[in-house]
Amino acid sequence: MAFSYSCFSSFQTQKISFRCNPGFGGYCYGGRLKSRSCYPVLACMKKLDQASLSGPKFDILLDSIKWDDKGLAVAIAQNVDTGAVLMQGFANKDALLTTISSRKATFYSRSRSTLWTKGETSLNFINVSEIFLDCDRDSIMYLGKPDGPTCHTGSETCYFTSIDDMISSQAEENKLALTTLYALESTINQRKEDRGSANGKPSWTKRLLLDDNLLCSKIREEADELCRTLEENEEKTRTASEMADVLYHAMVLLAKRGVKVEDVLQILRVRFSQSGIEEKKNRKA
Repeated sequence: MAFSYSCFSSFQTQKISFRCNPGFGGYCYGGRLKSRSCYPVLACMKKLDQASLSGPKFDILLDSIKWDDKGLAVAIAQNVDTGAVLMQGFANKDALLTTISSRKATFYSRSRSTLWTKGETSLNFINVSEIFLDCDRDSIMYLGKPDGPTCHTGSETCYFTSIDDMISSQAEENKLALTTLYALESTINQRKEDRGSANGKPSWTKRLLLDDNLLCSKIREEADELCRTLEENEEKTRTASEMADVLYHAMVLLAKRGVKVEDVLQILRVRFSQSGIEEKKNRKA
């Protein structure tokens, strides 16, 4: 069953007030922003021409940011769907305004003393849907969707060197910084490629991947147990545990079908401001 989210947020930066319907990447629920660590500069990114990027509102906005003595602030790019931190650079006022205008993550190159847009050479642009400032207003976050690998090495992100592995003297290996959901997805995909375990018996994940009937029966079973936690008013921890089982088995099915969790989250994000009734009506049979 498909469903959608709608969100209408308002926020203020000193004397600036922006009000918009995010629609694409909104992160407020019930009209209230949930973040305590940062606040949005623009919660819905509409493409603006350079002429519109002037006036008192933008002056106050730019003056509210704590630029360093070189007129720069740290700028971080984050994947709007996976939560992965893609890269870190620096931005000045022009870089920020260019990002607002073009919706492409733009930074200031300290080595070349010029603006540069991520992807201008590789074509792996980061398409920005939202921009945030941190609570101290001395760093900027571009929240967006990358067109391809962000790192010049070809890695999905620039963060793949684990300090813990370095300290423990483990063999150097690229290890992407993954959030819990994507670490699980990575493990499931590894099991998908495994030919067998050391003792010759397949792991539970491998068994599920090899047996469609077993996999589908487990998803139905776990979904039923999740519903029973509501019907029988069980403890919240029980609900969380059963939901974890549903997620795991559903993600095994996604891996079986070659579908990424990111693809699912992108569909959810697009539905944020779309009526569930209208979405179902327009869905292809």
